[in-house]
Amino acid sequence: MENLVNIFIKSIFIDNMIFAYFLGMCSYLAVSKTVKTSTGLGLAVIFVLGFTVPVDYLIENYILKAGALTWLSPTLADVDLSFLSFIMFIAVIASMVQLVEMVVEKFAPSLYNSLGIFLPLIAVNCAILGGSLFMQEREYTSIAEATSFGLGSGVGWFLAIVGIAAIREKIRYSNVPAPLRGLGITFIITGLMGIAFMSFMGIKL
Repeated sequence: MENLVNIFIKSIFIDNMIFAYFLGMCSYLAVSKTVKTSTGLGLAVIFVLGFTVPVDYLIENYILKAGALTWLSPTLADVDLSFLSFIMFIAVIASMVQLVEMVVEKFAPSLYNSLGIFLPLIAVNCAILGGSLFMQEREYTSIAEATSFGLGSGVGWFLAIVGIAAIREKIRYSNVPAPLRGLGITFIITGLMGIAFMSFMGIKL
């Protein structure tokens, strides 16, 4: 249990998708103009990451890895389908994003209209695929660890986009120099937030 908490905390603060790896920057910059839309997209990302990472873990360990199909038959011990991992991961992500899009459109049409094209673009959000690839690279030993990592990564991305949205709402009333208005000051603030999150690297987990 302690290991799961460590993975969860580390994926939020130390290995934050935005501030440590700068993954998912396109929607992070485009949607973070208001806290309301940022919250909606952030929750969608938590849901998608929290579901796709453990599903991709199961696919990786019980279908794609070399020898993973031995549970079907010992004669399949030499089968290696790992070359299909990208395609399978993206297929799972795309199906989950489609489900999220349908739910948001049904139950929160105003949020759906606010997010616009960026909701279906979660399917090509590099933070989502990055979560599955990091899971694969780090070779987590159980689905609980993969789920903890996926949820933590989603929460970290959520905190990042809601944080920058809150700041961008406040600085509208500030005297920002004309050349830095818009994305310029957003990049600067993101860099400062990234430096702030680096302080969490001193946490012993």
